[in-house]
Amino acid sequence: MTVLASETASTTAGREGRATSPDGKIDLALSPPGSNGPGTNPEQLFAAGYSACFGGAILAAAGLAKVPLKGADVKVTAVVNLNKDDSGFFIDATLNAELKGVAQAQAAQLVAKAHTICPYSKATRGNVAVKLKANGEAVEG
Repeated sequence: MTVLASETASTTAGREGRATSPDGKIDLALSPPGSNGPGTNPEQLFAAGYSACFGGAILAAAGLAKVPLKGADVKVTAVVNLNKDDSGFFIDATLNAELKGVAQAQAAQLVAKAHTICPYSKATRGNVAVKLKANGEAVEG
């Protein structure tokens, strides 16, 4: 195994605190989700990270399939829900990938393939329910 990157962030005071990174690139106020507070929240941060990672995985899948996609042709929107049931709190996610200039069937194939190679998808598999969409249409993944 080769470590390609190792990143660090810390949070003080939980969901009503502040998140920072040693390099200063992250310095964010936090507020609980749905509170209308001034800060972001862990679910938004997870959605941003997952959508960025998944977009990269789509571009990698396109490269493997020899589909000429550029970064500007791919927009991934992640919706991350914070839920609660009798067992406690949990999250689920929906990823909608908008792929410009790609037929729907091919877009669905690229999204399904991306879900097999994206590190966030691998990390959540079997633990977080993730729904996939290509251009707004459901994809089996």
